Amino acid sequence: MSGPNSPRFARSMMEQKGSQLIAGMGSYAPQDGLSAAELLKDGLGLTYNDFLLLPGYIDFEAAIVDTQSPLTRRITLNAPFVSSPMDTVTESGMAIAMALMGGIGIIHHNCDADYQAAQVTKVKRFKQGFISDPICIEPSASVADVIKLKKEFGFTGFPVTENGKMHSKLLGMLTSRDIDFIQPDQYNIKVSELMTKFEDLTVAPSTASLKDANKMMMKSRRGKLPIVGEKEELVALVSRTDLRKYKDFPNACINPETKELLVGAAIGTRDSDKDRADLLVKAGVDVIVLDSSQGNSCYQVNMIHYLKEKYPELQIIAGNVVTATQAQTLIEAGADALRVGMGSGSICITQEVMACGRAQGTAVYKVAEYARRYGVPVIADGGIKNVGTVIKALSLGASSVMMGSLLAGTQETPGEYYYQDGVRVKSYRGMGSLSAMEKNRGGKSRYMSEASKITVAQGVSGAVKDKGSIYKFLPYIKQGLKQGCQDVGVRSLTQLRQDMYKGSLRFERRSPSAQVEGGVHGLHSYDMRLF
Repeated sequence: MSGPNSPRFARSMMEQKGSQLIAGMGSYAPQDGLSAAELLKDGLGLTYNDFLLLPGYIDFEAAIVDTQSPLTRRITLNAPFVSSPMDTVTESGMAIAMALMGGIGIIHHNCDADYQAAQVTKVKRFKQGFISDPICIEPSASVADVIKLKKEFGFTGFPVTENGKMHSKLLGMLTSRDIDFIQPDQYNIKVSELMTKFEDLTVAPSTASLKDANKMMMKSRRGKLPIVGEKEELVALVSRTDLRKYKDFPNACINPETKELLVGAAIGTRDSDKDRADLLVKAGVDVIVLDSSQGNSCYQVNMIHYLKEKYPELQIIAGNVVTATQAQTLIEAGADALRVGMGSGSICITQEVMACGRAQGTAVYKVAEYARRYGVPVIADGGIKNVGTVIKALSLGASSVMMGSLLAGTQETPGEYYYQDGVRVKSYRGMGSLSAMEKNRGGKSRYMSEASKITVAQGVSGAVKDKGSIYKFLPYIKQGLKQGCQDVGVRSLTQLRQDMYKGSLRFERRSPSAQVEGGVHGLHSYDMRLF
């Protein structure tokens, strides 16, 4: 029997239908995974390790992924990376490196206000191309004065002018080679006796372009090229080092008007921090971070109002927050961005000690989902320990990630290396650790414990292994981010967030067994070299 009612015909139809389904020829296409809203709707706090992103469709190369992303309402970064305002992470060296590679560094405030402002100045004086306001010295200055300036600003190439100021007649140049072999007992020698005099210098007219200046420097083989006006007055300076770095870092985050690197700085919410803010603004800071473990306070609201009234154009990052209610308070006060995280950092024990905080994955999504309605970007601060967590934070709505432990141990962080159990390490500590709070009031103010007779630590001190230079480490993080975006099928961080909110970016929860399976396992030993 072979008719439509025969068993053979029925079996044939079933096999054909099965073949169509397996081959994808039919319309059956189940949707895998969950949207971000579905992933986080049950009230259970999730960390980055609790979920994965499901892969998408790849029809482009990772190299074309656009990593531009907003830091605040008005500042856009070329890479979504922010170094944390911790005294073992960010001073001028780290801030310069972060800006050169497309991110931004936030100078910590666990120090005197003058010192912090000087760190900002160092970043701002690291010009790309023409240096419009170099540090000048008078011919009567001594070698001791120059060495003091070197320690303060980090360089030794100084134009010598009649009155020690810009737009004064240029008399000569003093560089490190002029003073390198001067002994301490000769530090009273005057600069005029050691400098290369004006008639022996190669100088360029004020009409010269950066390209012209570069050609003149290559021909003269000099490290500095003064730019002078018609009356031989100094109007600018070009540095070979800066030109080389400008070529090496085309995606640097700079102010388009001044050509200065972007830099931020942290302050507290005390009255004395108003004076600190004045010094930072005078030094040229681009963004102020109000540094508090719990930002939903009258103190932070009052500081936002004060700064916005006095400096309307100044961008302010408020926080930290982990709920939409906290975010609402600070957005209504005028915050330009929010820092999200409470107790999720590797050196933070706030959740253990204070029983307060929130799982970081949930916190980032809930705050970002609320803040986006007002055009306010959020910064995921805490729990960023590898490339994967960077991608996950951005996929939950964060516009950038703040990194502390991930950058700790690099050459550009403050502090010296030492050996512990045969391993080369650097110190790393939370700003809520006793050692940080004992150093300066900045640590205590962050945790609102200045007036307390008994200090309760909310962080620990430790050490991290040498990670080498940030100039090698951060490009690895950026490339990993691009490849992660490629795997989920998005060409930009903007698309990543858009796809998340419309539900086409899919997620999946991971069981404890799946988390073990997703890591290195089943080996007697292994060597993990990431870059």
